Amino acid sequence: MDDWYVDDRCTNCDVARQFAPELIGETGGKSQILRPPSGAEETRRLHAAVFACPTRSIRPRSGRADRSRDPFPMELDDGLWICGHNSRHTAGANSYLLLRPNGTAMMIDTPRWSAELADRYAASGPVTDVLLTHRDHAAHGRSYADHFGARLWIHEGDLDAAPDADCVIRGIDPVEIAEGVTVHPLPGHTRGSVLYLADDYLADDRYCFSGDSFYWSRATGDLEVADSVTWYSIEEQAVSLARTAERLRFEWVLPGHGDRHRLPADEMSRRLRALTERTRLLEPRPVDFTAVRW
Repeated sequence: MDDWYVDDRCTNCDVARQFAPELIGETGGKSQILRPPSGAEETRRLHAAVFACPTRSIRPRSGRADRSRDPFPMELDDGLWICGHNSRHTAGANSYLLLRPNGTAMMIDTPRWSAELADRYAASGPVTDVLLTHRDHAAHGRSYADHFGARLWIHEGDLDAAPDADCVIRGIDPVEIAEGVTVHPLPGHTRGSVLYLADDYLADDRYCFSGDSFYWSRATGDLEVADSVTWYSIEEQAVSLARTAERLRFEWVLPGHGDRHRLPADEMSRRLRALTERTRLLEPRPVDFTAVRW
């Protein structure tokens, strides 16, 4: 197999390392190939990193990556996919597809825009809704919603980032926006940040699409808030978590930035309560992307 390398366009967004942490590490403020893949599963994970990287910085020395090895959308759980093809215009955010019991699907945040990709994402079922978690991830929302004939959602606090949204979430109270799908406003990272809680075919309270409100950190092995890249108010985020934490039960945390992870719902609830207490102690600080503990 060809040798691989990371070119100088890398922005150290962590996306590739999430997919293949045993193969790709961080050195000097950017990703670096640690070793070549061994076996089919590691090769698949490497190609997931390749086709998720928003700058396409992971490359074979012989030329371009083989597009036939693109694994996206890639299944994470029954009826849940990660879209890959992260966009530079959303700071490399992850996005997801969620299949509903009636055979339709929802997209949570968006990958880079491509009609070809949109058709691929719709293959699992017609996409009825594009759910934006906040302003940083709004860049391609209208393009995907129009292609799918879907409704575009955003909170009023970030409405200027998607002023032509079809559905505007208002206030701070949770709202059921579809059967088994509830939006929880969580101002903090931005004024209009929200998360979406969804069930699946087998269990209630299965998935938490947390946007940039909190994430799973490989560095700490726990839920964390990215207080060093909080654009609105870390104090407001602490208030939001205190108001919301007891209402949230989920097994999967599925963030825009940072790692995704699955634990029993009781354990996730315990960790979220602990995160809420830690966040109360945080003070505002200047934005510093290098300080995030991915």
